[in-house]
Amino acid sequence: MYANVRQYRIAADMIDETMHLADTELADRLAEEPGFVAYELMATEDGSVCSMTIFEDREGAERSQEVAAEFVRDHLSGIQIERTGDMTGEVMVSRAREQVLQPAHH
Repeated sequence: MYANVRQYRIAADMIDETMHLADTELADRLAEEPGFVAYELMATEDGSVCSMTIFEDREGAERSQEVAAEFVRDHLSGIQIERTGDMTGEVMVSRAREQVLQPAHH
């Protein structure tokens, strides 16, 4: 498995709207990609946002960057957002409980 982790900074007052748009527009789009395993998105109160997509292969993880960039361009153009980092690599250790399979909605 391969993961792509992306980090952003947005205005703290835009976190709820951004999370809602990611939930309703991006998450299902990523889930439709071949080899999709998981998508997680977290935000801190100061406006830091971190996402992780996991795919069966490196190509899928890298493709998720393109899908995320399209989402930012198409759905977050009115929100000041700064990409502060990203990385793609092989998942070397993984554990999950059944709860991770339950969709979290915002």
